[in-house]
Amino acid sequence: MKTMIYSAMLAALAINVGVKAHAAEPRPQLPTVVVVHGAFDDGSSWNKVTALLQAKGLKVVSVQNPLTSLVDDVAATWRALDDVPGPVVLVGHSWGGAVISEVGGDARVKSLVYVAAFAPSEGQSVADLGKGYPQPPGADFITKDNAGYLRLNAEGMRKHFAQDLPPGTVRSMTLSQGPISAGSFDEKVVTAAWRTRPSWYVLTEHDHMIDPGLQKAMAEKISAHIVSVPTSHVPQLARPAQVANAIAAAAAGAAE
Repeated sequence: MKTMIYSAMLAALAINVGVKAHAAEPRPQLPTVVVVHGAFDDGSSWNKVTALLQAKGLKVVSVQNPLTSLVDDVAATWRALDDVPGPVVLVGHSWGGAVISEVGGDARVKSLVYVAAFAPSEGQSVADLGKGYPQPPGADFITKDNAGYLRLNAEGMRKHFAQDLPPGTVRSMTLSQGPISAGSFDEKVVTAAWRTRPSWYVLTEHDHMIDPGLQKAMAEKISAHIVSVPTSHVPQLARPAQVANAIAAAAAGAAE
């Protein structure tokens, strides 16, 4: 009888120790998602995606690019990273793809997500990437002011940037867009972080701002996981759930 009682006590102790050991195991640290907007846009374009990612338990930081130069936008993104503890998933839309290609070499960045975005190689500019591809229809609606900054006019926003969004949303986007320095598109990146980071690419099939053929070529060049969506240039507003799912997939592989 004593032997049976002693054996039962040992078994209970082993179970208890096992439970405590299991409870003490650290949970993987989820990455913070840092989103970078593009030209003719601002950080508010990520609001729908941000809400969906937060519902999945992810923290999100939105960078407000000054759009004064590639160097300045990279600096703004690095400042955002400095306030983020732990691993990061960097997400860039359109022009923001050049920014995350440069910043993504930071050790904190574990994966990259390009959303209808430029993915330059070392020594390439955004202007270089478009060579050999048809000029997108939206380019004809870009205006330049006396200070050398570019904006997309109301017709271009309505017909070619966000042609699948409600009129009221498009009007707000036209008013809130950030003008970008024309010289930014000629600045060459030094780092192509996609060479050393797992990458995702959300390809927009009805894009009038970045030729879908160019998008496909860039996505294949960077060996990205490709998610194709039948949208305009702003899938984060037209199909936010699909964009959020792509980002969540990148985040799942980046947990530490």
